[in-house]
Amino acid sequence: MRVEHVLTTCPYCGTGCRFYLQVVDGRLVGVVPCKTDEISQGRLCIKGYNAHAFVQHPERLTHPMVREGGQLRRATWDEALDRVVSEVRRISAENGPDSVVVLASAKCTNEENYLFQKLARAAIGTNNVDHCARLCHASTVAGLLMSFGSGAMTNTIPEFERADCVLVTGSNTLEAHPIIGARILRAYDRGAKVIVVDPRDTPLSRIAYSALHQQPGTDIAWINGMIRVIIEEGLHDEAFINERTSGFEELRRTVEPYTPEKVQEITQIPKEKLIDAARTYANAERAMIAYAMGVTQHSNGTNIVRALANLAMVTGNIGRESTGVNPLRGQCNVQGACDAGGLPDLYPGYQRVEDAEARRKFEAAWGKALPPTKGTTLTCAVKDALTGKVKAMVIFGENPMLSDPDLAHVQEAMEELEFLAVAEIFPTDTTRLADVVLPGACYAEKDGTFTSTDRAIRPVHKAVDPPGEARPDWEIACELGRRLGAQGFDFRSPSDVMDEMAKLAPQYGGVSHERADRQVLRWPCPNKEHAGTPVLHVGGFKMGRGVLVPVDHAPPAEETSEEYPLILTTGRNLFHFHTGTMTRRSPKLEREAPSPYVEVSPVDAKRLGLSHGDRVRVASRRGEITLEARVTGWIMPGVVFIPFHYAEAAANRLTNPALDPVAKIPEFKVCAVRMEKA
Repeated sequence: MRVEHVLTTCPYCGTGCRFYLQVVDGRLVGVVPCKTDEISQGRLCIKGYNAHAFVQHPERLTHPMVREGGQLRRATWDEALDRVVSEVRRISAENGPDSVVVLASAKCTNEENYLFQKLARAAIGTNNVDHCARLCHASTVAGLLMSFGSGAMTNTIPEFERADCVLVTGSNTLEAHPIIGARILRAYDRGAKVIVVDPRDTPLSRIAYSALHQQPGTDIAWINGMIRVIIEEGLHDEAFINERTSGFEELRRTVEPYTPEKVQEITQIPKEKLIDAARTYANAERAMIAYAMGVTQHSNGTNIVRALANLAMVTGNIGRESTGVNPLRGQCNVQGACDAGGLPDLYPGYQRVEDAEARRKFEAAWGKALPPTKGTTLTCAVKDALTGKVKAMVIFGENPMLSDPDLAHVQEAMEELEFLAVAEIFPTDTTRLADVVLPGACYAEKDGTFTSTDRAIRPVHKAVDPPGEARPDWEIACELGRRLGAQGFDFRSPSDVMDEMAKLAPQYGGVSHERADRQVLRWPCPNKEHAGTPVLHVGGFKMGRGVLVPVDHAPPAEETSEEYPLILTTGRNLFHFHTGTMTRRSPKLEREAPSPYVEVSPVDAKRLGLSHGDRVRVASRRGEITLEARVTGWIMPGVVFIPFHYAEAAANRLTNPALDPVAKIPEFKVCAVRMEKA
């Protein structure tokens, strides 16, 4: 019997925990935590302990398929790849390259995402490349770039333990990022004050020093209210504001109307609690802000992120250890997919496609004239498919038929496409609509790197072979690039891909596979002698001064009515991940959370005549689903919560596709619904 232990990085949330995959005679049998890992410290969450369970599931895609006569049939790799290339060429020739969209993936490696965007730009000739950050943290990238000059977590995960105050909003941290949540609990144990602002009671809010429950869609009001209290009581950091920021007087005027009484009227947060939270945060020597999709997934998500940046800067909580603004990324490589250029307006390293100097650099490296205007976003591409502007999509490792809002329209858009190719590891609602399906390798079957939520480049190592004829996505992208006639797709390994990315993306300049295996590197790491950067904005901002951007409260894009009197908000639970493609094929995880449900308050349940366990119908202006009611005091009256993991009762059949005007992110977190017994 041959036993191996292969060190790699977890494929679930963006925490970046490392563990050993246990392999016995070529078969993956288990996971062993890595005690020396800086992030996980020998601990894993329930998903991490089961990260091996889906890998060798019998439903894995094992051979290419092409559609013929309305049905998908088995095909050779040559036939499938040639079909993709011929259709992309035909559609580009007839309608221009901007009629084609490439979707990168937050579940694929940095090296693969670099190749996906290079495929779009250098082989197809379009900046139409995007990925699921558009659905989760696009507003983080946009908002923090505008405020700080860098759209990423400012500090590191271990620093949560050493904070004196942690303000958590829009994040059910102990369920969605359990290892980060454990760090916050350790800070709490040593005396840190934890403030949680969320429409639900979460496991973290139940032990918090202060738990504030706001009406969904009112975040700017309470943040501005806290800033007003801080300024009025002289708790702001005048030296920091004067030396390192601009726009303070305008911000002061903007927050002036947000009195505690006014904020209570808008948000339902008691004024005394708001005042105490503001004082607690401002008086802490080291205060960290942590947030997730409860902040970003709004039609004004970019402005909410800017408001949090204002709060940090006004109190001087930026550029020091255990301070900062810290978005918690939801997928293993959503940070890296952004870094690697999987965005329609940015090359690798956040260099703008409309910047002529940046464009010349990439043209010289890739030997191809590149389009000078930014491409379309994922959310706009779906709308463009309905009008015929977008006619083809090549999708790597994403499932928009479950992850996007207003799924009825998404399906209509996908069916309008002339051609759809999907590279995946399992059959999904999206592969069922595809003209070509390409079987990919999962994280345990390839080499590469992920970049965690705190900018750490984490190695991924192959432990077992892919099933059947499945191939790593980096090989698929290279093969498509070569067949499309583009230069520079002759990479021999993911390490070679990272070397090219390091030459073109300055903050990855000193990154290599060899270095990432030896030490924890956090970008910016500009050269081989640089040790990486744990804390951003020490001593100054990349852009000079931080910008205090005044923002005002605005109501959500959709409000309640007599017909739709409840507010729906969505999110995750402890046992499942994203669209459930992997966790729902992990027996232990599926056993713990096997079916969809809606949380409803006892007040609303009594009014609607519902009992715990009843089958109920939840409907919005866009669709309806049927699922089980869970009556719980964890949620405030007037609000219901549905996890988005379950295809059989997809929350996104209900959600609102209204977009943030800057980030083009949909308003997943607020929509009006009605509920009745089914």
